[in-house]
Amino acid sequence: MKRAHIWVSGRVQGVWFRATAREIANRLGLKGWVRNLPDGRVEIVAEGDESALDEFIKWCWEGPPLARVEDVEVEWERPTGEFRSFEVRY
Repeated sequence: MKRAHIWVSGRVQGVWFRATAREIANRLGLKGWVRNLPDGRVEIVAEGDESALDEFIKWCWEGPPLARVEDVEVEWERPTGEFRSFEVRY
């Protein structure tokens, strides 16, 4: 298991990014959370299989149809296993 801390920038708020990220994460079997940041970015913490995380990060570069992703920053961290699901945080 691995853990990715992800920041996505561009036009990523108000375009269903969080809801779609949750759907994709659930489909890939990932656990964690996604939230909007005050600076306009989306922040994500996801844990799971490395190949699933790689696929999820690839999706982050695309986002949902209305998004215009400019950058995706990823920091790999030690997994904690603290999550039971993948949720949208407000």
